[in-house]
Amino acid sequence: MGNKWNYLPFTEAVEVNPSVPLKRGKIYPFVDMKAVESSRRGASESESREFKSGGARFMPFDTLMARITPCLENGKIARYIPSEGVGGPAFGSTEFIVIRGREGVTDNDYAYYLTKWEEFRQFAISQMTGSSGRQRVPADSLAKFLAPAPESLSEQRAIAHILGSLDDKIELNRQMAQTLESIARAIFKSWFVDFDPVKAKMEGKQPEGMSEEIAALFPDRLVDSELGMIPEGWDIATMQDLGTIKGGATPSTKNPDYWEGGTNHWITPKDMSNLDSMVVLDTSRKITDSGMQRISSRQLPADTVLMSSRAPVGYLAISAIPISINQGFIAIVCNKGVPNSYVLYLLESNMDKIKMSAGGSTFSEISKRNFRPIKIFLSNNDLLVKFNEIIEPLVDKITRLRREVTTLASLRDALLHKLISGELRIKDSERFLGKVA
Repeated sequence: MGNKWNYLPFTEAVEVNPSVPLKRGKIYPFVDMKAVESSRRGASESESREFKSGGARFMPFDTLMARITPCLENGKIARYIPSEGVGGPAFGSTEFIVIRGREGVTDNDYAYYLTKWEEFRQFAISQMTGSSGRQRVPADSLAKFLAPAPESLSEQRAIAHILGSLDDKIELNRQMAQTLESIARAIFKSWFVDFDPVKAKMEGKQPEGMSEEIAALFPDRLVDSELGMIPEGWDIATMQDLGTIKGGATPSTKNPDYWEGGTNHWITPKDMSNLDSMVVLDTSRKITDSGMQRISSRQLPADTVLMSSRAPVGYLAISAIPISINQGFIAIVCNKGVPNSYVLYLLESNMDKIKMSAGGSTFSEISKRNFRPIKIFLSNNDLLVKFNEIIEPLVDKITRLRREVTTLASLRDALLHKLISGELRIKDSERFLGKVA
């Protein structure tokens, strides 16, 4: 094959909904729509399920594209990557279109990035039919899209390798950040939920995994309180003792002065629903300075703890940026000596109690009035300081990793467009692949 750049009907460039034989009554891996995230390249099985007759069918590394609104608009496109030890065919939601490289025409990895290409996704969205709110992409409509595909399969593989290397780094950063978050959460749970150091001292043992200096800050007995058994000397407090509690608002969307050209971050619970981290680094919408003035809490400082107070109650994060909030939040500015990471995990561990204080007939909502008096317990200040000394570097590292993910994702998306469109070509792709092999 030469250096020619072909343009083929999408259904000729790749296989769409290829045949995958499954036996009725047999158990196969199943992938539901929730398993596909717009920010992740891979989606693993959600469970094992008996195959009866319906659903999309696919093999490992096939591409799954949501065909229904709003999932496709939200970028739900991923490759089926089975968990370790799982193999063979699988099936999933009826709302997937399955895409696979066509033998001799397109490399399977290239087919994934072709499907992720924004021009193709927007074309697919434009083909949606059906009633409002339940529109779907007819699979046969994809034939009308002319898909770019280098005649050279080695150039396709080189393109996929470049983009895949960036995705590999993005995934590694995500995994590292998730590991650090798990460590921070585990330390909080051990110290402030399970009281492991206190229980160890009650048994005459040295608490594991900590210095003698930190161990000395824990008491050696539990005492009864209105909140149950808690470490001796710890205080009963309320949510309002954690920091200054703030609410938000939505400036009129009919007034362009509040929105057009806005540069100030403004967040809604929907932004939080797409978050896969404990930190907020960006928002989907921005407001102007005039818009910010329409919100009583104005702009909250970085390191503020955010909790969605409705639709639903309980999304949690720390804002790494100055931010304004809409009316669906309770925000805590941590200015009373309690570390924001402690506040975050304290809210998480008390979420059942918070939700019990919520009201509302149409949907559950907790007001600031009901939130403030919720009772909690706080450890002594010296222990909070030591906890923060351990956790703050982890949160800083998580934030750096997440910022790098954002930068890498932007680079990948820019390269994806240039490489798939042919604006940027790879010279001597076979030699390139030989060097990276």
